[in-house]
Amino acid sequence: SLYLHKFTILININMKNIKYLLVSLVMILNHSCASLSLFSPETHNHYTTNNDNSSNNEPIVNQANTINLFNGKDLSGWIIYGTEKWYVEEGLLVCESGPDAQYGYLGTEDYYKNFVLNLEFMQEANGNSGVFFRSTVDGTKVSGWQVEVAPPGSFTGGIYESYGRGWLIKPSAGKDSSLIMGDWNKLTVKVEDKTVTTWLNGNKMISYTDKKIGEANGRIALQIHDGGGIKVKWKNIKIHNL
Repeated sequence: SLYLHKFTILININMKNIKYLLVSLVMILNHSCASLSLFSPETHNHYTTNNDNSSNNEPIVNQANTINLFNGKDLSGWIIYGTEKWYVEEGLLVCESGPDAQYGYLGTEDYYKNFVLNLEFMQEANGNSGVFFRSTVDGTKVSGWQVEVAPPGSFTGGIYESYGRGWLIKPSAGKDSSLIMGDWNKLTVKVEDKTVTTWLNGNKMISYTDKKIGEANGRIALQIHDGGGIKVKWKNIKIHNL
């Protein structure tokens, strides 16, 4: 009976050790998962990843429910922010650096939350610009998110958060190969709830989901970058509310 008693004690000790090991293992796994979440595609400063399961195809919208944001005649429905040049020429919307060579914005009077935006742009001289969504502008300080419009190799279609986290996501290298300087390019932006997806000339650039974007609302705004020497033309700016 003495040996049986010692054997029972030994088993109880081993069971406690096993239980301790299991609890420790669970805690380690939970900590590892939490750490891995820092590198999920929903965090900022990341290129597109292969776990994006959203459709690669551009959204098809009902033309009957599409709104022309630019009438081809004047800047009705828009607000100019800053001193840079925004004007209409031969039915095209033109943004051009002014003498101050500062940031400038052309924002919609109305707010748009869930939508599909289609537009065409042509970059001349220097094409560093962008399309803001769910954004607000105070003077020339914009709060919100920009779909990048830039020369080839500079992440057109990526998402940048102004006065915040900076780059949230960039298209992978070479993905903007369809971009042609001095010619018309088509940009499609779909913003629905907390997810934004972009296409350049029919090619999907990124899809990004973010809680902060989902909570926001605001204007659509075209940007002209500071530094001078910039000229970009725009046309067929149309929006479909979702």
